[in-house]
Amino acid sequence: MKEAFSSPADSLLFLREAEIRRGIELLYFGYSTIYQSIDSLLTKNGLGQAHYRSLYFIARKPDISVGELLRLLNITKQSLGRVIHDLEEKALITIRQGERDRRCRLLKLSDSGKALESQLFGLIRDKMAKAYATSGADAVTGFWQLLENLLSTDIKDSALALRKGD
Repeated sequence: MKEAFSSPADSLLFLREAEIRRGIELLYFGYSTIYQSIDSLLTKNGLGQAHYRSLYFIARKPDISVGELLRLLNITKQSLGRVIHDLEEKALITIRQGERDRRCRLLKLSDSGKALESQLFGLIRDKMAKAYATSGADAVTGFWQLLENLLSTDIKDSALALRKGD
């Protein structure tokens, strides 16, 4: 496989519009490909990708508040409300009141929610692991740096805090 750049100066090519568009397209198609791998299992369970994103972050941070989940997902309260309702109705999550603030709703995966999230994540993990292994450690580190640099300041701390559980 041909190396993308031979020197640091060559990386300035990414400043051209065509290179930026290529990156946007690859990011979109990569994301789509990863999540297509779970679509049939989601459909079988009467769920969509919004449900999986919620399951994923609830798994990453048990007892996450609805407000914090809203910030992470960057969706409307109404959209998240529908997703939470569906997940609770299917007994995939539990909801409890906060101890300090009883208006605060804390979300946690039920045992069946943990099992489903684990199964879905396994499908995505396999694709990511293969891509990471094929790309090599330096490319993976560069990819992470690029994605972290795309994060807005208001979400960066929350997103990076998820790594503390690893």
